[in-house]
Amino acid sequence: MIPLVFHPIYSQLALPYRHRFPIQKYQAIRDALQQQGVPDSWFFQPEALDPRQLTHVFDADYLQQLCSGSLDVKAMRRIGFPWSQQLIRRTLTAAGGTVLTAQLALQYGKAINLTGGYHHAFADFGSGFCMLNDLYLAALAMLRAPGIDRVLVFDCDVHQGDGTAKLAQGDNRIVTVSLHGEKNFPHRKQISDMDFPLPKGTEDQAYLDTLDTALTLAINLYRPDAVIYDAGVDVHIDDDLGHLHLSTQGVYQRDKLVFDTCAEKSLPIAAVIGGGYQRDIAALTQVHLQLFNAAGVGSPSDRLP
Repeated sequence: MIPLVFHPIYSQLALPYRHRFPIQKYQAIRDALQQQGVPDSWFFQPEALDPRQLTHVFDADYLQQLCSGSLDVKAMRRIGFPWSQQLIRRTLTAAGGTVLTAQLALQYGKAINLTGGYHHAFADFGSGFCMLNDLYLAALAMLRAPGIDRVLVFDCDVHQGDGTAKLAQGDNRIVTVSLHGEKNFPHRKQISDMDFPLPKGTEDQAYLDTLDTALTLAINLYRPDAVIYDAGVDVHIDDDLGHLHLSTQGVYQRDKLVFDTCAEKSLPIAAVIGGGYQRDIAALTQVHLQLFNAAGVGSPSDRLP
């Protein structure tokens, strides 16, 4: 069994007409996996995190203002969503989903959250559709487990994982690696442990060569005990916000290389689907499904009797 973490609230958020964020994609991925015959027993439903228990990671004033709806207009504009109580419930549940995914990965070897990758969230502000940095929270959760002394956050979203890099600075237990578009959001990059900026128009082979180098270097140099993988598909050639030129097959090869490498090294891996911004939800869903295909979700060899 490969645990899959999902909650209907992932797609339950009213947004303005033509809003840039494709909120429908999470339920669409869940439906597509069900249509492929993935059993319900593989799905785990997370609970919302308690914001009162997050003040050791995030600024207490920021948490209070975020959850109460008292952040100023400029701060909410930087986040990119209109505030609502449902937004906060969804945010806390999505972050809880990534933490649960990390815990399940340690138990089963690999697990996937059907949302996640909110890597632009910092300790005291949100940015780029991200309010709570679930990747950092998941890394901390893994570090609380016996035998896990170092976690690699391997971020392949087209946008640099700036919030994760900043949060993990000074903590050598969390290693941050980012492959991202050089000329893309955020315009002010942070310093990850390893950064691999890619030029506009990068295609499959050049991307995969860089990925192989980055992952091999990170594992050999830092010797992590577990991996958190942000598998954003905004690297795809048809993505509205990406500027890279990976094919669907290239996305599959990327994800399979990450899963296979972790399997060879006996590293548990928790994956999140990350960004993806095609307006065509059906087409976007097919690209996101490559992560699940690469993990072996739905293949006969991975099914329970």
